[in-house]
Amino acid sequence: MQAKRIKQDFWIRKRLIVIEDVPAGVCVQCGEKIVSADVGRSVAGALKDSTRRRKARTIAVPVIRFAKDVA
Repeated sequence: MQAKRIKQDFWIRKRLIVIEDVPAGVCVQCGEKIVSADVGRSVAGALKDSTRRRKARTIAVPVIRFAKDVA
């Protein structure tokens, strides 16, 4: 595991929320990300904080519809 700061995304009530700079252990072979219980509780608290969410900056995210072509 390598200590890194990651971005973690969550879908809450059909809205995408991204939390930046989350301390995590990242597997150098497969990329799996693991956070400690304390970090997980902090993230959960941040997601519940409606004032913090309202004050957060927003980003634009492209949405592309998948079109399955039948050969």
